[in-house]
Amino acid sequence: MSQEISTQEAQQTIAELKNARERILGEIRKVIIGQDKVVDELLTALFSDGHVLLVGVPGLAKTLLISTLARVLDLDFNRVQFTPDLMPSDITGTEILEEDKGTGHREFKFVKGPIFANLLLADEINRTPPKTQAALLQAMQEKSVTAAGRTLSLAPPFFVLATQNPIEQEGTYPLPEAQLDRFMFNIHVDYPTEAEERAIVTATTSGTPEDVDQVFSGEEIIQVQKIVRRVPVSDHVVAYAVSMARNTRPRDTSLQFVKDYVSWGAGPRASQYLVLAAKTRAIMHGRPTPSADDVRSVAPSVLRHRVIPNFNAEAENIQVIDLIERMSKELPEPKDG
Repeated sequence: MSQEISTQEAQQTIAELKNARERILGEIRKVIIGQDKVVDELLTALFSDGHVLLVGVPGLAKTLLISTLARVLDLDFNRVQFTPDLMPSDITGTEILEEDKGTGHREFKFVKGPIFANLLLADEINRTPPKTQAALLQAMQEKSVTAAGRTLSLAPPFFVLATQNPIEQEGTYPLPEAQLDRFMFNIHVDYPTEAEERAIVTATTSGTPEDVDQVFSGEEIIQVQKIVRRVPVSDHVVAYAVSMARNTRPRDTSLQFVKDYVSWGAGPRASQYLVLAAKTRAIMHGRPTPSADDVRSVAPSVLRHRVIPNFNAEAENIQVIDLIERMSKELPEPKDG
């Protein structure tokens, strides 16, 4: 059997996924006003089997959005509030000594931590020390947890959503680059528009909140993740994704502004995520194969946390997103064929 998706299967999957995306957005809009782009990016990461870092100031309904998404997708959901005194065992689980009341025999029993869920919300992940942040590393990369001398697999789908407050830095522990790289997307959650804010205030200060219906399941998500891997992608699009990742590296690029303003660029995982996210975005929007436009669309979220500006950029108040957007405009697409 071909590893690529067949034409008939592709048409059916694309139609189903496009319909599911619209239904998921419809259900989430019952609770969350605005933020459609954020929801789209969350779904792209989820169907790509990736993890997400959500960055936004307090009060933008990040936690409510994630818990609503879990209900719409019928996912087992746990939330961990990261604090300076949080220990790794508070996330992975711990052993307790338990006595059998019938025999009086005592033995150690492993009690699973909140990481044993389909969707884990790591709230304010940068408020806990690196030792505890690292408890997520194995789980995010290998989909398993080693505790009490045993390695336990996490039930698929497994999805980590971490939130971070960009303005309050006192008492925080910045995530190491190795952990940041485990996140497929870094999604910026912005303030609502004035009209959206009026609608939010009206909806939340009167009446009762609407409930949402389940429109997808964990099993269906796993099937979509498998299908995404088999979506065909042209050499032209792969070359463009690789070129975009490589051109964020000062020593590999011919773009002078990258040499001037970037200290470190993205690694090979960025190229992989650009292609994978582009494939998912394409089929979610009803297209059988991704284009360079899909790569450009997902580039800000894939590259934002992988490109490190230098002192020149900071001195001139040039943001990472400015560099990524400029590169998307100026970087030529490789010639097809």
